[in-house]
Amino acid sequence: MISQDQVVANASPLRVAAPQRRAIFLDRDGVLNVNRKDYVKTWQEFIFLPRTFAALAKIASSDFVIVVVTNQSAVNRRQMTQADLDDIHARMLAEIRRAGGRIDAIYFCPHDPAENCACRKPKTEMHRQAVREFGIDAARSYGIGDAREDVIAAQSIGAGAILVQSGRGAEQRGKLLAERNSNFQTANDLLDAVNWIWEREKLEK
Repeated sequence: MISQDQVVANASPLRVAAPQRRAIFLDRDGVLNVNRKDYVKTWQEFIFLPRTFAALAKIASSDFVIVVVTNQSAVNRRQMTQADLDDIHARMLAEIRRAGGRIDAIYFCPHDPAENCACRKPKTEMHRQAVREFGIDAARSYGIGDAREDVIAAQSIGAGAILVQSGRGAEQRGKLLAERNSNFQTANDLLDAVNWIWEREKLEK
């Protein structure tokens, strides 16, 4: 797992030396699992959304790096510990592997918004760290989320942005359009988003 202490404050350019890989950046809550207003604080509160396993199994057979980038302010709000979060992620990864999927890395931001960190989405330090560590070409990559912050973060690094409706997407879409931001794709859920990417990239179904 990647802790915030490992995040480098000064971001390097998003274009990195060859070989350049492409990635799919995934938000967690509302994309992989059911979002909760009071935060997902334990494994018992973690519920996979329908078709999540099918979507991840489909990506697993591709050359995309699969990266989870997630705001988890409940840690610094003291509603859960980092050990609690690590336990959730370890169990989540095990279930995904059992279903034939994979996640290559998880980056999380534990900060409260008032801390004004460099990593909390829509800021992009989590994405930039993945770019550096995996040699990712952000312009050939995609970001999938259920919130305005996910869309803006993807746009900020030059990746294709997809807003899913499986979490807060319907409400968040209205906020983006009110800001005259329409440069994103809308999908019903993660599997629909992956299918759209496959169509665009002309990959085998």
